[in-house]
Amino acid sequence: MATVADAKRLVIKIGSALLVDRKTGQLRRDWLVALAEDVARLRARGTDVILVSSGSIALGRGVLKLPSADLSLEQSQAAAAVGQIQLATAYTAALATHDIIAAQVLVTLEDSADRRRYLNSRATMEQLLSLGAIPIVNENDTVATDEIRYGDNDRLAAQIAVTAGADQLILLSDVDGFYSASPQTDPTARRFDVISEITPEIEAMAGAAGSGLSKGGMKTKLLAARTATAAGCDMAITEGSVLHPIRALENGAPATWFTAQGDPQQKRKQWIAAMKPKGRIVVDAGAAKALRAGSSLLVAGVAQVSGRFERGDAVEVADETGGLLGQGLTRYDASDAARIKRLRSDQIEEVLGYPARGPLIHRDDMAI
Repeated sequence: MATVADAKRLVIKIGSALLVDRKTGQLRRDWLVALAEDVARLRARGTDVILVSSGSIALGRGVLKLPSADLSLEQSQAAAAVGQIQLATAYTAALATHDIIAAQVLVTLEDSADRRRYLNSRATMEQLLSLGAIPIVNENDTVATDEIRYGDNDRLAAQIAVTAGADQLILLSDVDGFYSASPQTDPTARRFDVISEITPEIEAMAGAAGSGLSKGGMKTKLLAARTATAAGCDMAITEGSVLHPIRALENGAPATWFTAQGDPQQKRKQWIAAMKPKGRIVVDAGAAKALRAGSSLLVAGVAQVSGRFERGDAVEVADETGGLLGQGLTRYDASDAARIKRLRSDQIEEVLGYPARGPLIHRDDMAI
């Protein structure tokens, strides 16, 4: 079974009911301070951490003194606009105590549905982590409508875990795991420690939402688990209201772990390999040797470009004898790729008019 100590890249989802006091609508600052200490400890041992945080609408509702009943779309968007500032300020202050920079990342469903925007999100996340910042991700509720919503942050957290190539996802919730029935109404309900496969029987056990502040229920957590584990990411559901919830989980707090099917990199490569290529890149002998050794594809090694493809599309990669090496997601469209083939990285901006985006295909986006 997975443990938090094993995580190389960890996504933590924080529900509204944990972050915001239901009665007062105020931020639970002591809890956030304790969470920041957990994050700092994870970072100190080399774990990348991404936080997916609910709470903007709940905080904004309190500031604007909106009713506790269901809000209209316009009211929710207004509450989110106010609450996002409150939330970002709170995280910035809590993490700054540990000399950690907080970065706000607001997304919509379109950012994962569109491959180019998906690559942009992924590149931004990688850059922030490499610079030592903690991405604080939330759905952009100020502009998202039902058609472009994730609908809940469980689903969002799973997608972020997939996008970032995380090997673990922890859903901090108001329940301590997945039960055979609702423990609030059925005294015989039992919690699962480990679920290695989401069967129809497991799906039938999922109930509805239980918190007045959160949108997600056990069904959404199960959907999140299906998304995460299929991409090679272990996922845990655990009760998060205690101070230092991650430390508590490490020390044996009750939880349900959903086990990953493979590892994130392997699953990502399989996904890329299964795509229909939109073009073909022919590389010279030196580049072919470097690719087989696990390197990225630099434009200097590109001999020919064919096909009609956009940034983010899958393209075949072949050597000059016609042998297929694999395929990957390109960071340039066909026109720009053809213009910069054979060039050094420092020559790209002069030709294209904008700075180089790094290699033509990054090794993480390449299936050899």
